[in-house]
Amino acid sequence: MTESPYQFFDAQVLRAEHLTPAMIRVAFGGTGLSRMASGGRDQRIKIFLPHPGQDTPVMPDTDSGDAMDWYAAWCALDPDVRGIMRTYTTRELRREPEELIVDFAVHGATPSPADGPATSWARTARPGARIGVLAPVDEENGAYDFRPPQDTDWLLLTADESALPAVASILETLPPGLPTRVWIEVHDLADRQELPTEADAEIHWLTEEGATTDALRGADLPEGTPYAWVAGESATVKAVRRHLVRDRGIDRKKVSFSGYWRKDTTTDELIARGEAA
Repeated sequence: MTESPYQFFDAQVLRAEHLTPAMIRVAFGGTGLSRMASGGRDQRIKIFLPHPGQDTPVMPDTDSGDAMDWYAAWCALDPDVRGIMRTYTTRELRREPEELIVDFAVHGATPSPADGPATSWARTARPGARIGVLAPVDEENGAYDFRPPQDTDWLLLTADESALPAVASILETLPPGLPTRVWIEVHDLADRQELPTEADAEIHWLTEEGATTDALRGADLPEGTPYAWVAGESATVKAVRRHLVRDRGIDRKKVSFSGYWRKDTTTDELIARGEAA
């Protein structure tokens, strides 16, 4: 049997802090994190949260450490009991000590009736709280999308708060001087972050939901061969991709796009329809 490039890990909170009013950074530790790998950039992982009243999430049988059939095994569990699954970005995988850093977008400093399970969990995360993580054990894996071709002359990145951790990680990896144009939607200018990079980056912060496409229409973009990475709310992602391909004439093969969430639709509804595995 082929060994899975992904494995389950038990993780516990080491510390949590507000980076901005809308972003909480959680550092996780665990005895097995030395096996965890990351391709960097927009590396996706699955986290599994406990239901209220549970100390740890109920997970599929992972005694073998093999996660080849993880989704079927998770689906077979009682939805009212099994760990609550969400997709997040590995913001950083640290060594010595081993720490997994995950940034949670919480859309405001105070609790709201609209908060989902992950937001509610992040707001109250305390040292010792336990979760499950499905993550790669190989740096080269299929769970990241930022893969600019060798002939790329400049980069275009668009995101909202849900994809801000991925943008931050991408910017940290870029070579010095690479022309990069970035548009990020946030709820408030107080939610802006410092985004260190050696690239020649122009970063534009937008505070109106769905404003990215209009901003791009009026933008002067660099000459040469681009590579675009587009992530965030599904409808905005589609509109941006359409503008880049149809209006700007960018080769569709040079546009990587990913809907991180869908307005007016919960993750659990997407899972029930088989759209969020």
